[in-house]
Amino acid sequence: MIAANGRGVIVGSFSVAFLLAVIEMPSWLIWARPEWVTLVLIYWIVALPQRVGLWTAFSVGLLLDALRGDVIGQNALALLVVGYVCVMVYQRMRNYSLWQQALLVFVLVGLSEMVDRWVGSFSQSNTPSLQFLLSSFCSAIIWPWFMLFMRSIRRRFRVN
Repeated sequence: MIAANGRGVIVGSFSVAFLLAVIEMPSWLIWARPEWVTLVLIYWIVALPQRVGLWTAFSVGLLLDALRGDVIGQNALALLVVGYVCVMVYQRMRNYSLWQQALLVFVLVGLSEMVDRWVGSFSQSNTPSLQFLLSSFCSAIIWPWFMLFMRSIRRRFRVN
């Protein structure tokens, strides 16, 4: 039974995103993996900013750090930055067309990836590259269908 306030749907969507974030993929496809956790976070902040906000972004980021084995705070900071921007622009984003939203998602996921790479560079010796933009691009391309799917889930379970 889903909780009356929809908390189970929100937690369930993040759980599925965590699974998709760590599922094994061929090495040639890893750079094109959409940032599922970031997409779910963006969706819930835009849809329900009074329920999902910066604390959620930080908490989900810490869980993602633990799940991926990254430096503690690496994904938390990246998702916190994305969450902050989403909280600031959610009213405008709701009025954008799906493709305009996808462009904003490209920027937000790219920003998240840049912060993630920046923090990761303190502990690892990564060679600078722009391959992370492929993940941002794939996330933006699937955004319209992802958003419509998440909206249908939210309405089906009456999450508000």
